[in-house]
Amino acid sequence: MKNPVFAVALSAVLSTSFIATAQADKLDDIIGSGKLRCAVTLDFPPMGSRDAANKPVGFDVDYCNDLAKVLGVDAEIVETPFPDRIPALVSGRADVIVASTSDTLERAKTVGLSIPYFAFQMVVLTRDDTGINSFADLKGKALGNTSGTYEAIALEKDVKNWGSGSFRAYQSQNDTLLAVAQGHIEATVVTNTVAAATLKSGKYKNLKVAGNAPYVVDYVSLGAKRNEYGLLNYLNLFVNQQVRTGRYKELWVKWVGTEIPPADLTVPHVYY
Repeated sequence: MKNPVFAVALSAVLSTSFIATAQADKLDDIIGSGKLRCAVTLDFPPMGSRDAANKPVGFDVDYCNDLAKVLGVDAEIVETPFPDRIPALVSGRADVIVASTSDTLERAKTVGLSIPYFAFQMVVLTRDDTGINSFADLKGKALGNTSGTYEAIALEKDVKNWGSGSFRAYQSQNDTLLAVAQGHIEATVVTNTVAAATLKSGKYKNLKVAGNAPYVVDYVSLGAKRNEYGLLNYLNLFVNQQVRTGRYKELWVKWVGTEIPPADLTVPHVYY
């Protein structure tokens, strides 16, 4: 027969240990430290870049600042190249990733990912005088794209399936945009952010967006360590609040523009 006194004592120790473990959370650590360190990529405008004064700016920078504000702490931007995003988090150099990180299943083996906070939609970019007003209008046209990109592979495949029109590959995105502007091709497909940045630059006066392309949407998430459930739950609610308060739309207009409507963050038949 077990000693009842020992059993009670052991139960008390285990309960205390469990409670202490359950209460320990990165969210508490961030609030207690007074600082939120965000891994942000600063060579990917309009999501992240540096202004003329070398100050970090962009959608992701503002998103980090918004998160720090609601937590009641100061934001620290940790400049992080794309390949270093997950290592920066895992090594403890950053508390969260706010760097346009696609929510892939492979990536989720290493880090915890929030619900999507941004989505890169493919859009048609053409000239004002082509008569192209939607993706359907591309059939039979002279098209092109940047060699090796997802959108180039998808568009070239469509041209082959249509059995009409033509496709040309270019070595850089700038070459592709110039080809459209100068009339060497009639249209291309790019991400909504590239389209917005191109139109905002004013470099090409005769270009326009002609609707979405029916290609896979690239949903991106905030990242935290997999075992930080309290922080991940908070990040999910934060993304939700950003959308329903209108802040997501406000940041979209500020950094992407008004020519393209804010990307829908819901996945049909999955979550709404």
